[in-house]
Amino acid sequence: MTPIVLAAWLQATTSASGITIAASVAQIVIAVAMLVLVILVAALVLRLNRVVKELQRSAHQNFGPVSDRARSISDNVEFITQAVRSDVESLHTSVQGVSERLTLASDRMEERIEEFNALMSVVQGEAEEIFLDTASTVRGVREGARAIADSGGRAPPADEEPVDTEPFEHDDDADGNDA
Repeated sequence: MTPIVLAAWLQATTSASGITIAASVAQIVIAVAMLVLVILVAALVLRLNRVVKELQRSAHQNFGPVSDRARSISDNVEFITQAVRSDVESLHTSVQGVSERLTLASDRMEERIEEFNALMSVVQGEAEEIFLDTASTVRGVREGARAIADSGGRAPPADEEPVDTEPFEHDDDADGNDA
């Protein structure tokens, strides 16, 4: 037995009864058992700590290249994303420019079409006027020719106006020719 246990036993035998001695021995046994348990737990914790450190070192060696490769892939994806983003921004700017130019061209085309429509209205009005003047002249010539043919040089009937058969006056030029 250990000296502490012996000292406690000697002290207990001299003054105490059997139950107190048993209680004291039980306390000593429990204390020793707890001390042994604490030492075993400390040894297990140290061993577990060594195992965890070894696993950590192994994981770092095994996953180090994988994480480096993942970091490289992540950098490449970021670069590609930036390139695509700048291309999309450039395309968006180009599309906006083309859209603005198309709108401007459409507005100009609309103005030109309106001007052309106005010109065609004027041309149509002039053509109608010329057509009516020509038709009126042709009718007058036809009626005059019919009147001359029907009269055979006679005087027109009383209900019709006489047709002027005299040549009309015109100006001659300096040589005496018709102008």
